Amino acid sequence: MRIQDLGVIDEATLELHPGFTVVTGETGAGKTMVVTGLHLLSGGRAEASRVRSGKSKAVVEGRFEGLTGSPAAVVATDAGAEPDDDGSLIALRSVNSDGRSRAHLGGRSVPVGVLSDLAEQLIAVHGQNDQLRLLRPTEQRAVIDRYAGEAVSSVLADYRRVRDEWIAVSTELTDRTRRAKEMAREADILRLGLDEIAAVDPKPGEDVDLVDRARRLADADQLREAATGAGMAVSGSPDGDPDLPGALGAIGEAQRRLAGADDPRLRELEPRLAEAAVLLTDVGSELTAYLDSLDADPAVLEQVLARQAELKTITRKYAADIDGVLAWARDANEKLASLDTSEGALGELAARKIALAQQLAGIAVALTAAREKAAEELAKAVTDELGGLAMGQSSIQITVRPRTADDGDPVALDVAGQSLHAGADGVDDVELLLVAHDGALPLPVHKGASGGELSRVMLAIEVVLAHSDPVPTLVFDEVDAGVGGRAAVEIGRRLARLARSHQVIVVTHLAQVAAFADRHLIVDKSATGGVTRSDVRTLDEPTRVIELARMLAGMESTETGRAHAEELLALADGEKHDWELSGKPRPKRR
Repeated sequence: MRIQDLGVIDEATLELHPGFTVVTGETGAGKTMVVTGLHLLSGGRAEASRVRSGKSKAVVEGRFEGLTGSPAAVVATDAGAEPDDDGSLIALRSVNSDGRSRAHLGGRSVPVGVLSDLAEQLIAVHGQNDQLRLLRPTEQRAVIDRYAGEAVSSVLADYRRVRDEWIAVSTELTDRTRRAKEMAREADILRLGLDEIAAVDPKPGEDVDLVDRARRLADADQLREAATGAGMAVSGSPDGDPDLPGALGAIGEAQRRLAGADDPRLRELEPRLAEAAVLLTDVGSELTAYLDSLDADPAVLEQVLARQAELKTITRKYAADIDGVLAWARDANEKLASLDTSEGALGELAARKIALAQQLAGIAVALTAAREKAAEELAKAVTDELGGLAMGQSSIQITVRPRTADDGDPVALDVAGQSLHAGADGVDDVELLLVAHDGALPLPVHKGASGGELSRVMLAIEVVLAHSDPVPTLVFDEVDAGVGGRAAVEIGRRLARLARSHQVIVVTHLAQVAAFADRHLIVDKSATGGVTRSDVRTLDEPTRVIELARMLAGMESTETGRAHAEELLALADGEKHDWELSGKPRPKRR
């Protein structure tokens, strides 16, 4: 990942290890800018205040590897992104000093939402804010659902589908019952209009046809004269006057003359004259038929004008033309169906509401059961993790209990004889409880845990969830706040083990955590000419010892501090070596 002009970072390139990468540095050096950069690459909110002072824009660029065949590759392909020759994909996000931002993926400009979709498949960022969010009941319910996976998600999808239908039917029933008089009046008006239209019985396009027919009737003499003259010009005089042979007679004469000619070139023209004669014969027949159909009866014209007047009585009220009137009638019939407030219609809606409520209650019971099973498994897994985080006497309980509906709750649902609140996520309230030691009362985790214990509980949850999390890269931003000593070493162990199945990036201030990393990055801050800037460096073994000594107690310049740091590194390296001997493979690089 490359960062340019983001916060105090002038320009830095980070090589993130496929296993465990740790980022450390003095307070204020800009460690969190690494996480901010990942947030931006993940389609997070862009803030102009993040742009380095005096610069026009900040840029974050990341290269993702090993995506072939993954869901992330599908997202990139759908966005038109093109991978590099080695199959890697480059994402870029820039933020201007005026707050505007742009996103690119695989060399293509894309909406920021595309980066969000990509990141959902690749990166999960966990920070202190995420810990606080996990204290909310809704988030604790989401944790169970995430842990349970398909066992809950499929049932929850059915629950939401049926709930939406149940609410729609309930709303329609309530609306029809409350507005019965108003809807009945509206229905009467619609029926009057439909009866009036039915009495006239208009046909599609009839008004247009009548206009044409009235024009022909009114102009019958002129039209007859035109058709008669045209017929004579085509077919000749009806009494056979040789002085008026018509076009057909002239063509016939031409045919005879060409047929008797000796020159083949002239005779070749005769078939074309025959074609012309056929065409003119057809025209003459149609002119004759037209004259026969031409009606000049004043009574017929009067009937046409009367029908036009009848049609106008409905076009003035309902639409500009007859086709529009017919469309109004279709819409009115559909609306009448929804305005039906008869006892039969209301009874049918009520029966449907009851059936949907029973179906929803059954699904809610199944959803609760799936959550209870997941809660029991998750609580046990988190408790086991706490045992390795110096909280061996503590245990976690996760309760799933029904949420009772208040009086007047519009989505109250009868479930096994109880009136429960049927929310969008089910009828369950979920609470995370901590039992501090054997014999202690279970208390909500935010009340029963100290700051350091709360961090360890949240980390244990994240570690457990990470094993069921499909994303390959996990980022932890100072989730070890308030922790030290032996617990800090255990956190380092947990993160290192997690790095055997995921790429893990950790921003920390604890040397015990940093010692377990496969690659150690440090953010250095310096001031030159009154300008403060930070850089990111990869530490080698000697400089890493110095940094760990600084982190332990600011003892980087003493032999004791360095010895302590070397001992810590030796402990971590020894454990990781033992894991390597177990034969478990490293995760693929992302």
